[in-house]
Amino acid sequence: MTIHPTAVIDPKAEIDGEVDIGPYVVIEGPVKIKRGTRVMAHAYLTGWTEIGADNEIHPGAVLGDAPQDKAYKGAETYLKIGERNIFREYVQVHRGTIPASSTIVGDDNFLMANSHVGHNCKLGNQIVIANGALLGGYVEVGNSVFISGNCVVHQFVRIGDYALMRGLSGTSRDVPPYAIVDWQHTVRGVNVVGLKRAGFDDRRVREIRAAFRALFRKGRNLSLAIKEIEERGRANDDVLALLEFIKSSKRGVCFGD
Repeated sequence: MTIHPTAVIDPKAEIDGEVDIGPYVVIEGPVKIKRGTRVMAHAYLTGWTEIGADNEIHPGAVLGDAPQDKAYKGAETYLKIGERNIFREYVQVHRGTIPASSTIVGDDNFLMANSHVGHNCKLGNQIVIANGALLGGYVEVGNSVFISGNCVVHQFVRIGDYALMRGLSGTSRDVPPYAIVDWQHTVRGVNVVGLKRAGFDDRRVREIRAAFRALFRKGRNLSLAIKEIEERGRANDDVLALLEFIKSSKRGVCFGD
């Protein structure tokens, strides 16, 4: 383990012997860090935070601080981070707000500079959150999602697998799996490039695009469109997952253009 002499490490912290800690890092409280993680200059890690193996934490990042929630009264809450994530400069990820609750970050995610993940968010795997994007509390983000620069996601929103939010867009509605959305929770099409990069073949992409045409035409009644697709009885697993996501939405989903 390499610890720069200017770093300040709480004796309650549990740090693996293969962790590198740079200059002026502050680790406060019962933080746990597993092997291979690198913590760079001026990062601040605090609270009941658990950080898995092989993460990169860049200068100025703040992980595990108290939630930005007036209801928080100092209870023991958690931030749980998986493996091989990258937290770039000045990223902020807050721990949970309700006693014993957690903010969760999965594996292989890339959070770019100045992005923010609010309390009790749940992030899957292989997500990119670009510079300045903001996630409110209790947001759930699926796998292989791309959230572009300066996007804003309202609290309690869900973002489905393989979705893409274009830069400067915002949403207070659930973002369907596979969708490209922009402006204010508006579906513009299917994230074909993302799907093909993830290994979806042409047949799967065609079936998803056909479902999107049925569901997200302007003025289309979603309930009727779902019923029509289900009555045809030929939906593949990808389309069935899309329909289930829509039916389980509590906030409503983004609408078509």
